[in-house]
Amino acid sequence: MKTFIIIGAINAFLAVALGAFGAHGLKDKLDPYYLDIWKTGVTYQMFHATALLVIGILLGKVAASTFFTWSGWLFLVGIILFSGSLYVLSLTKVGVLGAITPLGGVCFLAGWILMIIGTVKDL
Repeated sequence: MKTFIIIGAINAFLAVALGAFGAHGLKDKLDPYYLDIWKTGVTYQMFHATALLVIGILLGKVAASTFFTWSGWLFLVGIILFSGSLYVLSLTKVGVLGAITPLGGVCFLAGWILMIIGTVKDL
């Protein structure tokens, strides 16, 4: 329970910091196309940081939920793969990194499905 709240809070902090860095530090250094990719990474990181906080709260109610636990780990892996690949793509402009992004998206989708199943079965 505590673990996902801490991981969620760290990722929310990082999303705010990376968003500010993109808006101020990268504004004149990146083409608008790559800045938009950066913003997408930040947006999805913040959404899923919030999801991690929710998972932590849900695990406070149902500590032994495998569905919620796996959902949380999938959200974290999704942030790393999805948002992380978009950050690196924005900075390096290496297009092949875009192939990693959908793997993170699949992790996000699986995490949301497991959250639904956990809610139906465990709450």
